[in-house]
Amino acid sequence: MAESPRDGSPESGADEQPATFHEAFARAARNAGIGQVAPGETPTGSSLLRAIGGVRGLIESILPGLGFLVLYTFTKNLPLAVIAPIAVSVVFVVVRLATRSAVMPAIAGLIGVGVSAGLALFTGRAEDNFLLGIVINVVCLVALLVSLVVRRPLIGVIVSLLANDPGGYRADRAKGRVVLVATWCWVGLFSIRLLAELPLYFAGETELLGSVKLILGVPFYAIVLWVTWLLVRAAYSKTATETPSTS
Repeated sequence: MAESPRDGSPESGADEQPATFHEAFARAARNAGIGQVAPGETPTGSSLLRAIGGVRGLIESILPGLGFLVLYTFTKNLPLAVIAPIAVSVVFVVVRLATRSAVMPAIAGLIGVGVSAGLALFTGRAEDNFLLGIVINVVCLVALLVSLVVRRPLIGVIVSLLANDPGGYRADRAKGRVVLVATWCWVGLFSIRLLAELPLYFAGETELLGSVKLILGVPFYAIVLWVTWLLVRAAYSKTATETPSTS
């Protein structure tokens, strides 16, 4: 269906086979934020901005939540506060279609906003607008902890796929330490979010919960992503400089 990234020749399409789980996971990793900067590459402000979706991605990530927070704080009208972000998300999808940009990020955002709004309207509890995000944080935290328990740190798995270095972090002690620390950084991110948001959710402090979610959302994610890049770059740059001398 699509050309191989390594070989665009006609022959490569003739014997094309369905993507394996490994290939699909690698493709997903490359499309994720951490995949926007190759291991060993120097992260820059522009690359960080690109990783979190660029200016458009920032607006699409922040505006629906900010809109809900402002509208609910000043009107206490739950239907208005949850429907307005849906309308904004629809506009984002239309703009991407009109400009022929990648539309899936906006569609994913629309689905998330729509599900969150549906939960809040169904229960009549404004704080349930944030329930989906809390569940996603729990799932991510569990996945990271499981990867640590089975001695396959998730960041190590992702970086190995990006660097085409399967299991390299298990053979190289320096890489192993780095991906372990990086994985714990992400455990910290999701743990802090849950520790901050769950008490507010159960207490029904909707406005405070919305504010905390905005602070611990894109800004916190960008900080941890930046730290991860710096850690991974240190290990992979060291390996790259040492390799020629051993050959």
